[in-house]
Amino acid sequence: MLKKGLTVAACRHYRVLDVRTAKQVALVWLQNMRLEQVITFGLPEIDDRYHVWRVPLLNKINQNPVGEVVIDARSSLVLQDQSTTAAILEARLLGRNGETVANKTSRSNNTYALSSLRNTIALGDCEDILQDLPAGSVDLVFTSPPYYNARPEYTDFVTYEEYLLKLRKVIQHLHRVLAEGRFFVINVSPVLIRRSNRNQASQRIAVPFDIHRIFIEEGYGFIDDIIWEKPEGAGWATGRGRRFAADRNPLQYKPVPVTEYVLVYRKRTDKLIDWNIRAHPDCELVKASRIEDDYERTNIWRIKPAYDERHPAIFPIELAERVITYYSFKGDVVLDPFAGIGTVGKAAVKKDRRFVLIEQEPHYVEIMQTEVKLWLGKAASNVLTLNCPPIDVSDILL
Repeated sequence: MLKKGLTVAACRHYRVLDVRTAKQVALVWLQNMRLEQVITFGLPEIDDRYHVWRVPLLNKINQNPVGEVVIDARSSLVLQDQSTTAAILEARLLGRNGETVANKTSRSNNTYALSSLRNTIALGDCEDILQDLPAGSVDLVFTSPPYYNARPEYTDFVTYEEYLLKLRKVIQHLHRVLAEGRFFVINVSPVLIRRSNRNQASQRIAVPFDIHRIFIEEGYGFIDDIIWEKPEGAGWATGRGRRFAADRNPLQYKPVPVTEYVLVYRKRTDKLIDWNIRAHPDCELVKASRIEDDYERTNIWRIKPAYDERHPAIFPIELAERVITYYSFKGDVVLDPFAGIGTVGKAAVKKDRRFVLIEQEPHYVEIMQTEVKLWLGKAASNVLTLNCPPIDVSDILL
């Protein structure tokens, strides 16, 4: 409980006590990078869950967000690994998609160039792979990131803060490679951290809401929240709700989760979505991409979950097909930075799109290299492979 007249910062004996001090610390950091003449500050906020101040950084000319400075409230030190890097700030100031001003102004407003990327399977950390892709070369990102320690298979992150930081860095890199005004769709849900013994309470973490904040801070505009609803009974495997079903005591009520979020964001731009349609250089592809009458009319999508013994957490191909159909044109490049066994790639091929699949688990990449021959046949030999062997199609009959 706060003492009367004292702020949270004062009660917790932080060294950074107020907005003015947070801005002063951030200004010194900007001056060290010589960016204080082109960047100004939004309203700093204290995040007392993690004992940090978050200072939004804005382009001085147009007031667009370009990043943030994260300050340890207890020591007043800037947390370099959580703050937006100088390289990313400079790229965004020059055009937000990594292009130079000269390149951006030379592009015609009447049309834009189609991506030259071909179908690609890459082995490695997506944070590293993405740095080698050209700016603006991807038309749609659709992914489901790894769960945060929700299952024994996911134990890479020591803390939840580390998990969110990893996602922030990936979202930053994807902002650069995503074409102007195009969409980033992410399938995510709260996770349940099971209790280790009967004397502890389980913990449910609202991951989608923390991820939403990252998207907004990293230069995306929120478009839609689609609810993926699974059949009744699909969530009972979590064990949630069984205690209440047995005892029926108030306060113990916990509904069984049968939904996940499919959150839709657009790379922020001053151009309307109509521009992405009108300026497309191939009107025949736009016409061929027109959606049929039996489309989803609400934001509730009822889709059965998928299971595959080769991977512990795949999403159904029907979900990927819908996202690809509604948020891209035929011929577009669809990227999944956490590709797993390649569901997005399979859906992209079915919908006449190209794919870029990035996965750091070698076994899953091997599965994709086998599966892609079923998707493409002999044409699989044209798939670009990064950090893994080329696709061998010698075993495919003519």
